[in-house]
Parts: sequence; structure tokens; C-alpha cells
Amino acid sequence: MHDLVIRGGTVIDGSGTERFLGDLAVDGDRVVAVGDVAGRGRREIDARDCLVTPGWVDVHTHYDGQATWDPVLGPSSWHGVTTVVMGNCGVGFAPVRPGQQDFLIELMEGVEDIPGSALAEGINWQWESFPEYLDALERFPRAIDVGTQVPHAAVRAYVMGERCNTQEDLPSPDELKQMAQLVREGVAAGALGFSSSRTLLHKDKHGVHVPGTFAGSDEMLALGLGMKGLRHGIFELVSDHLGTDDEWAWVKQFARETGLKVTLVATSAAAYEEGRLYRVAEEARAEGMEIRPQMAGRPTGVLHGLTSSFHVFVGHPTYASEIAPLPLAEKLARLADSEVRSRILAEDSGIGQTVMGRSLAELLWQVFPLGTTPDYEQRREASVAGIAAARGESPFAVMYDLLLEEGGRTLFYQPLGGYTNYNLDYYRDIMQLPNILFGLSDGGAHCGVIADAGMASYILSYWGRDRTRGERLPLEYLVRKLSRDTAEAYGMTDRGLLTPGAKADINVIDFDALRLHRPEAVYDLPTGGRRLVQRVDGYRHTVQSGQVTFESGEHTGALPGKLVRGGRGS
Repeated sequence: MHDLVIRGGTVIDGSGTERFLGDLAVDGDRVVAVGDVAGRGRREIDARDCLVTPGWVDVHTHYDGQATWDPVLGPSSWHGVTTVVMGNCGVGFAPVRPGQQDFLIELMEGVEDIPGSALAEGINWQWESFPEYLDALERFPRAIDVGTQVPHAAVRAYVMGERCNTQEDLPSPDELKQMAQLVREGVAAGALGFSSSRTLLHKDKHGVHVPGTFAGSDEMLALGLGMKGLRHGIFELVSDHLGTDDEWAWVKQFARETGLKVTLVATSAAAYEEGRLYRVAEEARAEGMEIRPQMAGRPTGVLHGLTSSFHVFVGHPTYASEIAPLPLAEKLARLADSEVRSRILAEDSGIGQTVMGRSLAELLWQVFPLGTTPDYEQRREASVAGIAAARGESPFAVMYDLLLEEGGRTLFYQPLGGYTNYNLDYYRDIMQLPNILFGLSDGGAHCGVIADAGMASYILSYWGRDRTRGERLPLEYLVRKLSRDTAEAYGMTDRGLLTPGAKADINVIDFDALRLHRPEAVYDLPTGGRRLVQRVDGYRHTVQSGQVTFESGEHTGALPGKLVRGGRGS
């Protein structure tokens, strides 16, 4: 008798091959049979009219702190994610010298918009070295598996102290050697790789650029080469410089010398001009180097609203001084006052008249009411400015009034890039490139302005079923990209595929019922910290290491999740 049998589902196994009707049998934490399973199970799940897929492997999250206090790791776990990778963008919490913890918290708070008070309250610092951090993660029970990377900022702070984030001070040869050794120590102990950030977008809570932002190419290469000779390790790089030959030179040199993988997040327009990022990465792939740009299934988007951290009136003096600190009900009452409305609409914004290169008026052509059933591919006329033009009104007046609808809980989606043509055809084209890595959900991060942790659910439902403004993508392809492809990129070859011997991480999905809810603000972080989360319908069952962890969106209480140590499986 098997421990678990999932019967009669439409199996999409993660390989990219055609779906089929069949059963799955699980013993312990492994899949033992796929197809026609004759033997019974101690528990059986009826999967008729459902998809049966591997659990999703999300390689771009920021649960570095939350993973030390939250056993469920929602919202990612709500969306069928069974493995997350943390330590992205060069920020994290190890290694750390005693007394340096607040510095790392302020980095995470600034870069990833995670409330510092929640991190300070929630993290029980039981480590100094990176191997000790891994041991602490391993001791904590949770519903899903976690893996992590050695972060550049923490390594630089550990070695260089107060000089770590100055533009002028470079590490000495001895300091550079120490940093490379820390990278090697962490990856050898089980980190999945090393991550760094070289973008001016990433600053701590005081507006200071994170350690590593101004690191030279020699430092970047030296730290990456700290992994040379190891059996595993990926280099994750967020950079403004991927449009330059100098950046590509050391990235490719690292890939050639180590035989290890690189995954890239480009943050400058130059990287995308004439498809340079994808073209150079594809050329490198043809030369035997695995260099993989990351992308999401749609533009990352800022959520405007009274329950988020941003909307176009946050810098208006009356709002900032008199209304912003109030609870939502009191905000609504004050904003409904006609005198307050007139005053705010007459004021100039204290944050300036441009945001991300656009005037505030122009920005409203890219701000869309999200609706109770979120629509992330809207036409120009559906924007706030488009609605205002149709009504013959000021876009600011329309935005003001829309903010007050639905008890102030309505939200607005502002795509951060790649949406100038008001459709997602560009995304569809890029999502099909062979070396593209699906990522950038930022699960656990950007608590006040972004809610993209459900990216896997969005990709599966929108690109596999709901899109009407252009072509969709095959479900078999999407499942592979969300499971086997991401797992293999980070060296986790034991998961992401439904085949005998593979880890039994499985989703049973009522695909017709798969629906994303509108994001909402909840106050469940330590100290009552706020975060925006997005719930989902349609996941009948999620199985982690052979145990059912979620049923119809509810956690069963099972905590089979483990730390994934690179080079060793789970």
C-alpha cells in the first residue's frame, strides 16, 4: 500500500511533454509511480477534472528574515510554491558581526521595503557566520523548502565595517581575499550561490547605496571566483551596467572559468535596447555558458491606494501632514470633506513633479484601477488619465475620487516598465526565449507597494487560459518553466518533475477555478507590521515532501519543509 495516491488527474509533469490522464503514487517523500497505479493508498486524492503538476520553485524571494519566524511562509505557499530561494539582490542577514544586525536590517528595509520593526522583533539572531545561519534555518520547521545565497552586502559589511558602502573606499587585497573566502565558505556549507546588486535603485532606509553598488569589476569577478571548483553555485546579479561591454566581459569570464551559472536582472534601459540583454546572453549560451536573464510574467507594478504606501497624493502637504498617519476610516472621513479635497488638489507635491522620469500627470496614463478580479493588461483608455479624458475631468480629481471607492480599499496598478504599447506581447515573446528564467516574484518583500508573490498563479492562469488580447502559451511549457527549469537552474535536480524517484512536491489544481484575488493589506508581521498579500482560489491540494500541506487554500498544520543545501539535495 502506498502512502498517497493521486488519482485520475491531468498530469503535466514538468518535463514540457504533452499532458496525460493518470495517477501518481507517493511513498515517504518520493514519487514512486506515475501513470496507471493499481495499488491503493493510505490516503487517496481524487484529481478528476484537475491538473496535477510539480510544486512551483520560486527562485527570487526575500524571506530571509521571515523564514526564521514564520513556519507557513505565505503568501508564496498559498500559491503552490513548494521551494523558495532567498538571499537575492545582494542583501541578507549573514554573515554578521555582533552589533551589526541593525545595519543589515536597515539595508533590507530600504531595498526590499520590509518593515524594520518587524525584522528586529521577529529575527532571533542565532548566528554570526553564514554556515551558522544555514544551521539556524535548518532547525526551524516550516511548510515549504527554503534555499538561500550568500549576499554581497553582508559579506562586504563583515569584512570592511563602516567603509563597506562608501564609493571611495575599495577593499584592500587582503580584504578582497577575505570576502572571497566568505563566499566560498557559505556556498561550500550549502548556499545555492552568491548574489550582488550594482544598481542605484537599491538604497538602505537612510538613502545610502547598499554595499557593493560601486564595486569594481575586479571585485565582482574575485568574489564570484570564490566559488570556483565547487560542485554547485550560481551568481545572481542585479545591475545597471548590463548594457556595457565591461560588465559582460567579467560576467562571461566568470562563467567560462568556473563552468557555473549566472542569472541576471538588468535595471537600465541600455540593457534592453535592441534586445541587447537577451542577445548577448543567447550568444553566451551558444558558446557553452549558461547566462540566464530573469523575468516575471508581467511588469512589476507599484500598487497605488490608501492601504498601500504610495499614491500620487502622498507628497501633497495636507495629505502628508494631516491624513497619512490616520487609520483608514479616519482617512476616508477627512478625504471626503470637500474643503480638504479642494486643498489637496490645489497643492503641489512635495516629492516633486516627476516620478521615475514621468510627470505626475503623465504617470496617470500608466495607473489602472485593478478591480476585484485583477486585470494586469489594460488598454490606455482604462487608465486613470484615460477615464478622466473620457469624462472631461482632471486626472487628479478622478484619481482622488477613485481612491475613496470601496471603503478606501481599491488599488491601482502602475507597471514599472515594458508597457508603453499597452499590451504584453513583448513579454510573450521574451518568455519563450530558451535561456529565460522565470523569477522576480519578490515574495516576502516590498510589503507596502508590491504584491507579486502569486506570480506563478498569474502566469499559469493568464498566459495559459485567460489572455484574450493576444496569443497564450502552452500549459506544458509554463509548468516546466515554473518548476523543473527553475529547480535545475539552482542545482536542485531532485524536484520540479513528476517522475519516479523525484521529490514528492505536487500541486492538484482546479484549473477552471484558478483565480487571483485583489491584493489586500494585512497587519500580521511582528509588531503588527503591514504587508500587501494576494490570495488565490483553485489550489485543491499542495503536497510537500509527500505530506499534504494545503487543502483548498488552508494550511493543514503539516511542516515537512527543509533547508535545501546546495550540492546535497534537500
